[in-house]
Amino acid sequence: MNLGIITAAGKGTRLKADINKQFINLCGKPILAHTIGIFQRASLIDEIFVLVPQEFVEYTRKNIVNKYNFSKVTRIITGGETRQETVSNALKFTPDYCDIISIHDGVRPLVYSSDVNNLIELLIDSNKKDSKVQGVILAAAAYETIKKIDKKEGIVKTIPREVVYHAQTPQTFFKDALLKAYQLAEKDNFIGTDDSMLVERAGFKVKFLKGNHENIKITTPTDLFLAELIISKNGIH
Repeated sequence: MNLGIITAAGKGTRLKADINKQFINLCGKPILAHTIGIFQRASLIDEIFVLVPQEFVEYTRKNIVNKYNFSKVTRIITGGETRQETVSNALKFTPDYCDIISIHDGVRPLVYSSDVNNLIELLIDSNKKDSKVQGVILAAAAYETIKKIDKKEGIVKTIPREVVYHAQTPQTFFKDALLKAYQLAEKDNFIGTDDSMLVERAGFKVKFLKGNHENIKITTPTDLFLAELIISKNGIH
């Protein structure tokens, strides 16, 4: 069984809205509904866990999951104070028969269902060639010059942009490796900036699938405006 975990427990204060950003309407329906729909349509995803703030659990069930008939959503779980804690909460409910877990930001509604499927296929294929490969992520190529800086000294060096990519989600892993990575992080009181960082730290290899820059994380009003333009252009719903 392949499980999708959608993290949507953030507050989204930078959008300065009256409701958490994941519930703001984007082209007629909540951002989170767009995102869940992507995983609902992904043929290789069997079940979906959605993580939201405690006060929005019933709201999400009624106004998103039930309203849009998201049949693959089997659990709506209370998220944590941090993203890492939120994912950890979801992992506690992962069934034994789960093989692969795909983790995605609830406010990235512009990825394609084909990307979700392709990541799962790439993970399985890469693991057959090298058993140390336990994860794959979407990542977009950097298109601007990247500088390594020191806050006191200024620019330290210029990093060739062809070797730099922006990590995105979904990030897809074999369940056992992901559980081990999270257990090790908790043991060491280590906080990572994404899930692949924890898996890398646990000694596993992580591959990447080249993504595109339209797979934005909606954080600011400008992001919301861009997402509306992208949906209008591409017809993503």
